[in-house]
Amino acid sequence: MKGYFGIGVEGLSKAQNLGALMRTAHAFGAHFLFTVGAAYTRKLGLKTDTSSATDSVPLYEFETLGDLTLPAGCQLVGVELTEDAVDLPSFRHPARAAYVLGPERSSLTPAMTARCAHVVKIPTRFCVNVGLAGAIVMYDRMISMGRYAERPVRAGGPTEERTAHVHGRPRLRHLERQAKFPG
Repeated sequence: MKGYFGIGVEGLSKAQNLGALMRTAHAFGAHFLFTVGAAYTRKLGLKTDTSSATDSVPLYEFETLGDLTLPAGCQLVGVELTEDAVDLPSFRHPARAAYVLGPERSSLTPAMTARCAHVVKIPTRFCVNVGLAGAIVMYDRMISMGRYAERPVRAGGPTEERTAHVHGRPRLRHLERQAKFPG
């Protein structure tokens, strides 16, 4: 899968919820984790982050939204249950993305929502746990951007193996330039 992704939270107050999200992000291959104005202590987070994700995945902790910095070209994607958010099953994930989830019993701040390039929602009747919401978003990213066999028309698994990736010939750019500009 090309690109990268990170996942984080704004204003989270329960370290165990962040620990669970970090463990799941580690399992899905997140490239970075982040918090904005969140209360997190590693000791409490390790109660649910049994993989010790931050030993393998960097965690960036930002005090305020103004402090939040992302890699160049990385699009911030808010995950929020609002009327105008795009339904997650209809969303095309950016190759370079940072997903941000809101705090327990609340929502992303209007300032955070305004900073997002996209806002998606999980089409449920009510909000789900932060860790679960993050897992659903990361799973959707994986199945929509990964190289998996098409789903069969009938119930059950695929009847054909996924095709192997074919590598093209090496591109020798110096020879390509010589062909364009001989002499």
